[in-house]
Amino acid sequence: MSLPGVQRPLPASLFARLSGAARYAISGVAPNDWFGPQQPLPPQAPAEAKGRQFDYAFGANLNYTPRSNAAISFADLRALADALPLLRAVIETRKDQVAALNWSVRLRRGAPQGDAKAVPGALAFLSRPDRIHGFEAWLRMLLEDLLVIDAATIYPRLARDGALHSLDVIDGATIFPLIGADGRAPDAPDPAYQQILHGVPAADFTRDELLYLPRNTRAHRLYGMSPVEQIALTVNIALRRDAATLEYYNSGSMPDAFATLPKEWTMDQIRQFQDYFESILSGNLARRRMLKFMPAEFTLHPTRQPPLKDQYDEWLARVICYAFSVPPSPFITQVNRASGQTMQQQATQEGLIPLRNWIKGALDRVLADYLRAPSLEFTWVGDDAVNPLEQAKTLEILVAAG
Repeated sequence: MSLPGVQRPLPASLFARLSGAARYAISGVAPNDWFGPQQPLPPQAPAEAKGRQFDYAFGANLNYTPRSNAAISFADLRALADALPLLRAVIETRKDQVAALNWSVRLRRGAPQGDAKAVPGALAFLSRPDRIHGFEAWLRMLLEDLLVIDAATIYPRLARDGALHSLDVIDGATIFPLIGADGRAPDAPDPAYQQILHGVPAADFTRDELLYLPRNTRAHRLYGMSPVEQIALTVNIALRRDAATLEYYNSGSMPDAFATLPKEWTMDQIRQFQDYFESILSGNLARRRMLKFMPAEFTLHPTRQPPLKDQYDEWLARVICYAFSVPPSPFITQVNRASGQTMQQQATQEGLIPLRNWIKGALDRVLADYLRAPSLEFTWVGDDAVNPLEQAKTLEILVAAG
């Protein structure tokens, strides 16, 4: 009970509530504004929730089956890539193009010249990264998981002295990315990835112990989106068209012709004649070409066979090739030479260059973090080559401009 004329001090909690209300108030917005926007509701989450990468589900790290919440699983993506011959041919073509490129390791610009002595050792290591396969075969395994499931994964295996022993390509479909409270992969020494084997968590990896390299990452997803996933519906349509074509050749969908017989024949007579006619022709190619006597009023009505390839098949081929930036020339109606060369150049710019940059980024990280040679860089031989025609045009412009 307060005494008359004595003022009690305001509690500290009241100042905190007032300052908090002012913090979330928008200047110039009053409650009595005519159809105004009104003040926003104050945040309900604690301060540490600010900046969370995405609205992940509660207990996201407990649902450890890789890609279990996605519409298409890793197994489905690999089944699509293997089931459609056109898609598999496109994937192998892209892998061939990348694996055929020449590469090297060189000293970075501005790096001390004395560090060049590490180049031969880096070249020798990358010539057989996993101590089993050559660089081309090793790269093809890595590209397979990149193009099909977008979960290319490298395990840098260390020797007992801490030096890099090998770069092992492991199945990216067994890797489950973990997240911290902010929705991002935790920093070492906390685990950032789990390998799931036989349906159970088998091993933990920190961000330094595993190179998990999805190319098409998205802020609201834990997994990347591969080109195969982008065209999954198109691939399903193409598979069903191929199945229909196979069924056409296997059992046929429509008779080659319909024939009418004398109208006074009964169903039993027609059936007997049908059986007789099929028996003398089935499996006997020689008798099919001999003269055949038919009943009176016999009339033949040939049917129109369905087209086995049309413009829609070319459209499917174009979509599949476009997803991998491979020219669709072998699968569509031939175009003139100039258009074919333009398509080839466009495919090189849109497909090979991004893939080369991705591979370079991954191997530059290996050189810096695991081979302990930050002054070295992986390079594709020919990247520094100058097109003589372009150089001549550039010089001509510069001379004309003084």
